Amino acid sequence: MTTQQKSHLFYQTRRRKPVLDQARGIYMWDVDGKRYLDGSSGAMVCNIGHSNGHVLEAMRLQMEKSTFGYRLHFETEASEKLAAKTASLTPEGLNRIFFVSGGSEAVESGIKLARQYAVAIGQTSRWKVISRFPSYHGSTLGALAITGYDPLTEPFEPMMRMMPKVPAPRAYLDGLDPDDEATGLHYANMLEQKIIEEGPETVLAFFVEPVGGASTGALVPPKGYMERIQEICREYGILLILDEVMTGAGRTGKFLAGEHWNLAPDIVVMSKGFAAGYVPLGAMAAHDRLIEPVLDAGGFQHGYTYAGNPLACAAGLAVIEEIERQGMIANAERMGEVLKSRLEDLMQRYAIIGDVRGKGLLTAFEFVSDRRSMTPLPASLGACNRFVDIAYDNGLIVYSRRTRGGHEGDHILVCPPMIVNESQIEEIVEMLDTSLRQFTAEIQSALPRSA
Repeated sequence: MTTQQKSHLFYQTRRRKPVLDQARGIYMWDVDGKRYLDGSSGAMVCNIGHSNGHVLEAMRLQMEKSTFGYRLHFETEASEKLAAKTASLTPEGLNRIFFVSGGSEAVESGIKLARQYAVAIGQTSRWKVISRFPSYHGSTLGALAITGYDPLTEPFEPMMRMMPKVPAPRAYLDGLDPDDEATGLHYANMLEQKIIEEGPETVLAFFVEPVGGASTGALVPPKGYMERIQEICREYGILLILDEVMTGAGRTGKFLAGEHWNLAPDIVVMSKGFAAGYVPLGAMAAHDRLIEPVLDAGGFQHGYTYAGNPLACAAGLAVIEEIERQGMIANAERMGEVLKSRLEDLMQRYAIIGDVRGKGLLTAFEFVSDRRSMTPLPASLGACNRFVDIAYDNGLIVYSRRTRGGHEGDHILVCPPMIVNESQIEEIVEMLDTSLRQFTAEIQSALPRSA
């Protein structure tokens, strides 16, 4: 590997990575010429693949006109066009769009809009935002308050007001049948119980990922769950906010994952694949009935410098145009079925894989030391990080987190760009197979004999 100079950057750890040279489609190359297959779309971001010519051209054309126009000084054609397009792709009534630069900003915007709406209509006692455990909604303090992932939240708890949590519907860990509607109702009714426990008059919103992201590893809710939580929110006058930061823009086989259950949310937040990594961009889509009272009461007391940036919006619109032009959402559905089937084949060959799950091209498999009891691998192994490193050395980029609140349980997310084809999925699976062989050989002494 090329000798790297001292870096003035710092992120999570001291570990260094190769220097990126270029990226095309689903592949990336470092400066030494080694090729990597982007099997996780970065952090589930690069939905349309790298270096798409149409998006680059749209950015160039916008740069020739203007790169910045502050929203309090100008309206811009790019932001208006993207807002109209976004509204046309979201559920009926979600006609008001607020642009941001990332997922955490989108989540913060959703929380603050919900509260300002409650104040504007005289429901000032409503301030509690219920979410799930485990969950991940962002890294800012407001987003962390509704996140259920201990290593990320515990250091900051004295600095924020943690919000109420209900258990995520992890039927596979609880020995329940996810295809039985009774299972879905079992978990959904925990929301109603929490609302009653907290006092319905104090509860503002329920914040939920339709398909789980990093904290639960592509968790698909059991039958009946999503429909029932919507009913509960309506019954108690609570806003339903869908966190589609990871699932939005087609990754699950619909533009929004909530469409799989015909949901009618009050607010949707998006980012990641919304601009597919070309620029920092996200969006909050809100129902008309929320916005008008807030504007009448003096306006939305919230904002970001780069909200509605014309260059970002031009790129975002071009991303959506490419998703539609190439039929990427339908491809995500088709290729997702192929990928999930091939991951299930790997599960039959490797006893340390205890579960395969997902929807569209948001898929994951979870490591266990015993499949019957779903006992996790020993936390001391650091299995999710170690597997990612092995796969990376083999030229495959995947993503990992810990399933059980962040302290134990290891899952690997496999989420290639929505342009992936069947031969490329086979390439991914071959590299996973090679990496699994190496990984299981490495940890064999720490496993029960049956594994």
